[in-house]
Amino acid sequence: MTRQLLNPKESGNRTEGEQRTLPPFQETSSSRTTPVLQLNGLTVQIQQGRRITPIVGDASFTIHPGETLALVGESGSGKSVTAGAILGLLPPSMRVTAGQIVFQGEDIAPWPVKKRRILCGGRIGYVFQDYQGSFTPFIKIGKQMIETIRSHRRLSAKQAKAVALESLDQVGLPAERVFDSYPFQLSGGQLQRAALASTMVLRPAILIADEPTTALDVLTGERVLDVMDRLKRQTGCAVLFISHDLRLVLKRADSVAVMRGGSIVEWGRMNAIRDHARHPYTQMLLKARPSLSEIQAGLVREDEDELVVACKMGGSA
Repeated sequence: MTRQLLNPKESGNRTEGEQRTLPPFQETSSSRTTPVLQLNGLTVQIQQGRRITPIVGDASFTIHPGETLALVGESGSGKSVTAGAILGLLPPSMRVTAGQIVFQGEDIAPWPVKKRRILCGGRIGYVFQDYQGSFTPFIKIGKQMIETIRSHRRLSAKQAKAVALESLDQVGLPAERVFDSYPFQLSGGQLQRAALASTMVLRPAILIADEPTTALDVLTGERVLDVMDRLKRQTGCAVLFISHDLRLVLKRADSVAVMRGGSIVEWGRMNAIRDHARHPYTQMLLKARPSLSEIQAGLVREDEDELVVACKMGGSA
């Protein structure tokens, strides 16, 4: 299978001679299973007055059960728009104009909005970039989780509460306290873990995590991603991990799709992308990632500079 991908500078405006042929995706045992999600030539356009502009052009990738695919690229590259197209949550000015969104063997792109919403939460889970947007601020976490569970399952309120408490416990939170808390009473990391618990309690086939650690500090973000990885292993779900941070991607993903200017310019197994990147943009992202030795050297230089400044200030005093 040879991938024909758009030139990122001309996304959505393909003409002959402007296509790029990339090496075939590296086949593995997981590649031979039935995909949970497959995008085939997805194109999204935005209409502003009489002007129509392509935002995502000819995007294609595949995710299998138990696999994490990282969709990585700079801000404005089309990552979140791609997620919105999958979920059916594009704003009115945007629409899918071409391609397929095949979920568990069925193309859901032409489905009406109401039918698409049935998938959201139940079979397709979503974690927001801003953890504060995951819950209504003036309703307790527990009540919101019960409403989510009962909207997809035929359970009593008592049964739903037991399921919610178990899910909160699985993400390492003090279940009873968080269940009875308002969102503003929790830290950012606790809220994001509670959001994961609320999403994964329904055992979705795929979890879409859109920059889930952007608003968190580094250590808290790592803990949240550890929880996400553990839930993936426990449930066998697939994960579409959207990020601009290649450092996180290389540590967490099984495969990587690199997006630029609305087009996927490279897609492959994580090791292949890390060690044998073909596209100049991917190579640039890899070179921009500092090594541990470079970080340590930079810290040493900063300490030396601070010492010089301190000595000068002491001398002038």
